[in-house]
Amino acid sequence: MKVLIVGSGGREHAIAVNVAKSSRVSKIYCAPGNAGIAQLAECVPITAMEFEKIVAFAKEKEIDLTIVGMDDPLVGGLVDELEKAGLRAFGPRKNAAILEGSKAFSKDLMKKYHIPTAAYENFQSAEEALTYLETANYPIVLKADGLALGKGVLICNTLEEAREGVREIMTDKKFGSAGNTLVVEEFMTGREVSVLSYVDGKTIKTMTSAQDHKRAKDGDQGLNTGGMGTFSPSPFYTAEVDDFCNKYVYQATVDAMASEGRAFKGIIFFGLMLTADGPKVLEYNARFGDPEAQVVLPRMKNDIIDVMEACIDGTLDQIDLQFEDNAAVCVVLASDGYPVSYEKGYVINGLDTFQDKEGYYVFHAGTKQTEKGIVTNGGRVLGVTAKGATLKEARENAYKATEWITFENKYMRHDIGKAIDEV
Repeated sequence: MKVLIVGSGGREHAIAVNVAKSSRVSKIYCAPGNAGIAQLAECVPITAMEFEKIVAFAKEKEIDLTIVGMDDPLVGGLVDELEKAGLRAFGPRKNAAILEGSKAFSKDLMKKYHIPTAAYENFQSAEEALTYLETANYPIVLKADGLALGKGVLICNTLEEAREGVREIMTDKKFGSAGNTLVVEEFMTGREVSVLSYVDGKTIKTMTSAQDHKRAKDGDQGLNTGGMGTFSPSPFYTAEVDDFCNKYVYQATVDAMASEGRAFKGIIFFGLMLTADGPKVLEYNARFGDPEAQVVLPRMKNDIIDVMEACIDGTLDQIDLQFEDNAAVCVVLASDGYPVSYEKGYVINGLDTFQDKEGYYVFHAGTKQTEKGIVTNGGRVLGVTAKGATLKEARENAYKATEWITFENKYMRHDIGKAIDEV
């Protein structure tokens, strides 16, 4: 079968690696892809939001399955457009992708169906939000309602910081129309855990757990990023936590979406906070996390095509989802200055080292093929992933592997997975 993957980051590269393992797949295309994906797939110069071109390409090439990796095209309705053209697509339709597309929607859904989450209020005007914040308890969390590349969340320790946050999000529109509605949420403390899941509209199968590191600098300092590294499984995601979430979060979310006439098929990413009062939902995403995909997918035993088709066909209950009994750690190699400003176009050396190394992966995020070779082309450049029998071994392997790669202005955190030392 012929498969088209939509997207250009490390997540899409991780998906492509798993798709390439499937004996059912004869040809992979990617729109637009990157230099790493190009080693597995034929990349085509169509961006993720060019829906008409994607549909036309899929029809012309008689694509059997299109996998939409990114949030923007999912929220924008690419799956709907593909299905209207009689094409099979993996990912939620527009009316279900709102689970990620609107934080206000997802918070209201959790409140209505008693899914545990932080207390919150939604605001459509800056004036109303500012009035509310005068008497709020601090610290407090401000969230832009729409998609903001994982950066539209501000933790404010004082009223002054909160006022500045409202100005950034609602008045100055730092995140564009994503800030038309503001979610003001109580600040929760505890461990963060990510749990990705496959969903077919009624059945949900959760994957192995993971934990992301959002801040740019060591010790969780600096600005929020799209993710500087991750590890899997999380030792903090215990059997008790799993039991609780199975009972009150996972199936409850799938059932809630179905009850709202928004049956969800695809990936639901549950961002959880393990608080003193039990697990609570921080956020939902409607696709694989990035870089969580880079540690979860390498550990999946199943043929990814079988699982995705079961989600589309409503037969996920027949899939025995299995993961390796090991661990994986991903360290993101970024351009120094990310997420604010950084130089691009530096030649990357050492990529060939990964070719014959079992259990080691280098996932491309912001790269480009040029006459000089593969060069940096983004803030997050590569995700270096390694497996190990334990998390500590996987961490040692991943950091060892980061030394194989060199490029000018290479930057990374040195404490990814350090929390496991406390277990």
